[in-house]
Amino acid sequence: MKISTVGSTLALVIGSSMIAQSAIAAEVLVSGNITTSTTWTSNNTYNLQGQVYVSPGATLTIQAGTVVASDLGGSLAVTRDARLVCNGNASSPVIFTSKTDKNTWTAQNPRGQWRAVANEWGNITIMGNGYIGKYGAGAVSTNTAAPNAGNYANMEGLTASGSSDTRTFYGGGNDLDNSGSLTYTQIRYGGLVVGLGNELNGLSLGGIGRSTTINHIEIMNNVDDGIEVWGGTVDMKYVSIWNIGDDSFDVDHGWRGRAQFGLIVQGYSIPGAASGSGTCDSIFEFDGAAKSDAQPVTTANLYNFTAIGQPLSNKNACKFRDNARVQYNQSIFMDIGAQVVRNDNTDNEATDGQTGYGYNGTLSWANTWTTAYNVTSTVNPFSTPAAIAAAYRALSAGTLIQYTDNVFFNNNAAAAYTEANARGVFAAANNNVQATSSPITSITRGSNISQGGGVIQPVIGLDPRAANNAVTSAGTAPNDGFFDQVNYRGGFSPTSSWLCGWTASEAFGYTTAGCSTPCVGDLNGDRVVGGADLGALLGNWNGSGTGDLNGDGTVSGSDLGAMLGAWGACAE
Repeated sequence: MKISTVGSTLALVIGSSMIAQSAIAAEVLVSGNITTSTTWTSNNTYNLQGQVYVSPGATLTIQAGTVVASDLGGSLAVTRDARLVCNGNASSPVIFTSKTDKNTWTAQNPRGQWRAVANEWGNITIMGNGYIGKYGAGAVSTNTAAPNAGNYANMEGLTASGSSDTRTFYGGGNDLDNSGSLTYTQIRYGGLVVGLGNELNGLSLGGIGRSTTINHIEIMNNVDDGIEVWGGTVDMKYVSIWNIGDDSFDVDHGWRGRAQFGLIVQGYSIPGAASGSGTCDSIFEFDGAAKSDAQPVTTANLYNFTAIGQPLSNKNACKFRDNARVQYNQSIFMDIGAQVVRNDNTDNEATDGQTGYGYNGTLSWANTWTTAYNVTSTVNPFSTPAAIAAAYRALSAGTLIQYTDNVFFNNNAAAAYTEANARGVFAAANNNVQATSSPITSITRGSNISQGGGVIQPVIGLDPRAANNAVTSAGTAPNDGFFDQVNYRGGFSPTSSWLCGWTASEAFGYTTAGCSTPCVGDLNGDRVVGGADLGALLGNWNGSGTGDLNGDGTVSGSDLGAMLGAWGACAE
């Protein structure tokens, strides 16, 4: 890694909730490879110069409150066998953005204000050693249809320097792989276009294992997808995705993870852009494997998402392709501009060799909906029953595709529910509701904008807390060690918002409702620092992520002291 200090600028006090920074902040230019373990501190601003890789064996630690404001072309990629330990906290997030954006921050807008732009820098890419499902056309020639630790792929958006450059590879045979932790982090205004059809997502995750920690992540304005996941088993919680120029949450090549507590708000990031290149496409686009008879195949479980579409956009909520198996539970789908459920069958990209549901003896689209959650394909399987059980752990009940305990509201397209009705989504046993009153507290939209072949009504104010049919759910998530058991639908309870203190959406004035004084140590968001929070901290002692209140990469005595100092009810 090469770094140089290019001068000093007056540090910004990023809101009263931020950790105080030193009076002078140096801009540190970062280029090349990070080959030894390195810490970035909150008293500096870091500027990525071109594509920067964290090399195998190295750990990049980023302290809470650090700003990474890069020039055009700056981007961060974490290679296999490297780690990123980037842990902000509820009052002092890590912010990845452009230098152009940071230059707009003022005393009146200390974290900036929303701008209709993207493409001002690159993204965060993390690559791991988890299994991926990709073979055939468009894949590495040695890849096999059956799971193989030798299967790998080249990461979208990264350009290798030559045939021997392995920095762009993801995939392997370790679903327990640990790529570090990414918590309380904003990713703004990114997605630098590498070439036609090769844009960068806000957060790209390739082959990430379930030992990696990802929670409290916000993607604001990106030219391509918000989050895209290729294979692996990583779980994630508390995800906020706004104004994405393609799909908000995109999955490929056999992701077998879980996600809970999400907010997705469709919009646009680049004025005049086509859908997929600056104007929203689908909210969820889940592909199974490539080819579709490969294993592993996407088998995912989502609880407590609030998905807010664009009612005049002609864009879908959930697209399914290539044998993807997904459960959506206790969620809200509202203001969708086209179909709530869409069978795309295949992505029609010949170079990827996709072949759709039912290919080579795999389950048909209809049968996937009626097949029990624990039935796995006998086509190109893992080698032993134990390996199968270890690979497919995300589902614990129901069927391979299901919608249960959800609220649907204001989805008025002619075909909004055609496929959902055909698949029995609204059968009584599924406890899904077509509501006549809003399931969130409030939403305010701006003026109509002709954009991407449709009309966008940008969301400029939002209180996403549960209301009406979303206040009480019929059931709760399984008690499997990852999911929290809550009895409401959507990403938010009726009384509190986890967007407070650390998100751009709050800083821009969009989601200020329900926000009160940040509460250090309140790990579960119940506005009380108590035994449950202490248990979570102690359960991750000497680890990273949950409980790392000071963002130094390790849960230790200083974090325990901070929690005990804040013990009791949080200030309002």
